[in-house]
Amino acid sequence: MDPGLKLLIELILEFAPVITNIVQKNLEARPLTLQYQYSQETEDFIQTDNSISHVGEFERKKQQQQLANVSHQTQLKIVAYQRETALKLPEFQKNIDNWPLRLSPSQILDTNNNIRKPLKIFLAPPKVKFDKFEYEEEEISEIETMLAEGLREFLNKHYSLHNPVRPTEFLAGAWDSKRFHSESSIKALFGTLKTEPILILESEADGNYLNFRIGYWGMEQENYYYQTISRLPYREIVEESAKNRALHWREIRNELIEMGENLEEINNIGEDNAFNLATLEKAEKWEKKGIDISKLSLKYQVNRQDIETLCQVLITGHTLAASWIADIFHLIHHDVAPLLPELLPSMIEDATDIQSVKKIATGYQQVYQALQVERRSRIPEMALQLAQSLSHLSDRTLAEEQVNYSVRTWLQLRQIPQQQSHPLQAMRSAVGVEDKEYVEKLREYYLAVGDRQSISYVEEILNAIANFKHQCQQECASLKHTLTGHSGKISSIAICSDTQSLVSGCADKTIKVWNVNTGKAIRTLSQSLAEVSSVAVSPDGNLLAVGSCDSPRSNVKVWHISTGKLLHTLLGHQKPVNCVAISSDGQILASGSNKIKIWNLHNGDRICTLWHSSVVNTTVISPDGTILISGSSDNKIRLWNPHTGEPLRTLNGHSGEVKSVAVSPDGQILVSGSSDKTIKIWHIDTSKVVHTLTGHSDEVKSVVISPNGQILFSASADKTIKIWRLYTGELLQTLTGHLEAVNCIAISPDNKFIASGSSDHTIKIWQIA
Repeated sequence: MDPGLKLLIELILEFAPVITNIVQKNLEARPLTLQYQYSQETEDFIQTDNSISHVGEFERKKQQQQLANVSHQTQLKIVAYQRETALKLPEFQKNIDNWPLRLSPSQILDTNNNIRKPLKIFLAPPKVKFDKFEYEEEEISEIETMLAEGLREFLNKHYSLHNPVRPTEFLAGAWDSKRFHSESSIKALFGTLKTEPILILESEADGNYLNFRIGYWGMEQENYYYQTISRLPYREIVEESAKNRALHWREIRNELIEMGENLEEINNIGEDNAFNLATLEKAEKWEKKGIDISKLSLKYQVNRQDIETLCQVLITGHTLAASWIADIFHLIHHDVAPLLPELLPSMIEDATDIQSVKKIATGYQQVYQALQVERRSRIPEMALQLAQSLSHLSDRTLAEEQVNYSVRTWLQLRQIPQQQSHPLQAMRSAVGVEDKEYVEKLREYYLAVGDRQSISYVEEILNAIANFKHQCQQECASLKHTLTGHSGKISSIAICSDTQSLVSGCADKTIKVWNVNTGKAIRTLSQSLAEVSSVAVSPDGNLLAVGSCDSPRSNVKVWHISTGKLLHTLLGHQKPVNCVAISSDGQILASGSNKIKIWNLHNGDRICTLWHSSVVNTTVISPDGTILISGSSDNKIRLWNPHTGEPLRTLNGHSGEVKSVAVSPDGQILVSGSSDKTIKIWHIDTSKVVHTLTGHSDEVKSVVISPNGQILFSASADKTIKIWRLYTGELLQTLTGHLEAVNCIAISPDNKFIASGSSDHTIKIWQIA
């Protein structure tokens, strides 16, 4: 294995646990830090930008980044103050006594308050001595110059000071290597420059070895890290280069001898190559005789070519180390994905030690796992990037582990259970337009490794994204009609299965049936009605269930829509009936007051009673009819068996009354709207919250899911209707037009229009483009 690559592996094995520990300490210290750093600017930002209480998981993350930037600017001001006071402290003069740099502290302390603070890199090169040439008195010692130039070339290309993403500042020649090495110098630097993120790459000769050490501290670290990472056998590397030159010279010498040239003249031409070949041939002869030549002090003459070979090893090791640590620094402090995984293929293309490459991948994964608490959303992208860097290896195991980790985390972020045989099949149900770039990178990976089955799945996902983008463009709504005729607040609406008729219930004690196309009322029902709280239409469009508020003998009535004939009056509730719901098979009816009663829709017989301890505001029955879900004034959501009345479980999460609930067509997702102004999206099987949407400025009164299960509509007392992407929480559109609270909303079975009812006495029909 290349010694430079070996150095990187040793660095990762040593440094990855350190980074994990640093991240953990930062998380533990965060509450105290935030108290100290929470400036008036941050407060002003929150006050002036209402969108910080946002509209979905992914958009909220973007705005959290805005807040993080404001907080970061505050941190930089604190650092600037610490920087100014550092030069005035009594300890400063003590530090100067052990100062290892040719630059003064004031020349190094950064006054640039950009968000991307550069990592300063110092090179403390080795001082090594080699045997003199027989005819030359000068020592060969150009290591510092060549090492600095090689590192400079790499950093300028990938991590320059002017790089807007991953800046570093390489201060070559600043280290006074003749005077200082080791802990005292590092401590002196940290004591004065702790406000500056710094990396020190130090090499020190120790016999036949170079001790390679790392000194590092990031922003706001309480202490520095300083450790010997590797012992590099530099004499062995140099002598191996000299031997290789000698062997090549032997081929040339033998050709010259065959041509009849004089041996003495040939050896004179060969110079140090001839000397080294003579030494090497002696060693070969003695070794054949059984002599252990490792115990002999065999000296080889070295020249610039051998020094360059050593320098190339050092350059590779130093560039890999600097790249890895710069990546980790910018990942932790600036949330920037690492670059080194993209560069690794060209650096490890000849590596055959799979275990060593695995150690590199494991090191990255350790850091990613440490960041999962606060950066989990970045893990899929970074793990996929690492998989791509490993995809060229003949053994695909390492790459497969990383891509599976990437996809698995992507699914976990969205709380999508992997019930399918292939994880990519599970992705399709939750993928959105914003995931296109990630999925395209997945396709690049699977194309690189030739995984045809996964390529097929990814193509299906990309097609779904394209279709969804088209749907989103189509599902932008515009006002078509405003229906007027009621004299009170509209409490509930339902759209018939023929999509031509709409039913509205109102506080004016009437029910109206409307023609959607003309906006005209077809029929008005008012027989023995009190204030209407809720209406529901059977799947076949024939029956209408109505809940009313004529306490103390609140009742539920069932009508035939086309004839206007009252079929049943269902008695039993002693408190106002707030909601009614009909099952998808049209067989059962649920009504809610302080308890829920289940009825046979067609004959009016009571099936069972579900006992609630507080007012029931909303009910819905799952598409397969196996679960009834209720939301109540105690802020809770309860799941029941509607056939037996058995309680199944209770969901807690809202801090206000649950006003509305809806279930996706596949029965997997539950949506709840609350007086706490939030919408929660739950996974029914796990009972876990997938997203909390906080875009409304007043209580959420009604929620409904589109027939294709992709779009969520919400109505609020803030007079708006919002359209969301169900699986990601992305806000697609906000509809305005109502003059008072929007109490109810419904969507047509053909997904072509929505209807909203308001306290402004109107119903609005919104065409979905």
